[in-house]
Amino acid sequence: MGILDFIRGNSVDRLNTRELKEEEMRLQNHIELARKKIQKIEKQKKDMFKQGVGADMIKKKMLAQQLKHLDMQAQLQIKQFMTMHKQFMFVSNLVIVKQYEKELKQSPSWAKITNIEPSKFENALINVNLKGKSFEEVLDGLNNVFEMSLSESSLEQSTDDTEKQLLDAWSGVETGAIDVESAQKLISMEKQMEQKDLEGS
Repeated sequence: MGILDFIRGNSVDRLNTRELKEEEMRLQNHIELARKKIQKIEKQKKDMFKQGVGADMIKKKMLAQQLKHLDMQAQLQIKQFMTMHKQFMFVSNLVIVKQYEKELKQSPSWAKITNIEPSKFENALINVNLKGKSFEEVLDGLNNVFEMSLSESSLEQSTDDTEKQLLDAWSGVETGAIDVESAQKLISMEKQMEQKDLEGS
């Protein structure tokens, strides 16, 4: 059984802070590796996009197929990145909960922590950032997320829409409506990682 399964299967007071911190560091390293893979794919996409500027339609169609393939690779990496980021937020916030365990046990929030369904508790900790917060702020953060209805956005995107987006971007560059750098940003997936970085900072 993995450390995450162990964490999910045990109450907070049975968890070991040192092991939680080790798992936090492991996940952080994996997230950084995933980020580098995505950045490498995004660079390939940008280089390939430049090749399509001014090219004939056949060349653009060929490049669009190659770019869609790279886009699928990037989406897969993004999904893995998002999953690991959720796991990281869960474990990172658990570390904070453990640090304030003594104080939390004296508050009404402890009853919520110990009685809530494990999956709901995990979702609650995924959707809050307790790092660097005072006890009062941690308490407020926990109370807020326990009452939130949680939803997950989809990263799915049709390949037809992808091709149209690429052709529109090339057309925009060729007509002078936008520059190459702006067009590359339109087809980049790195903004999804940047948003997660802002949430976790």
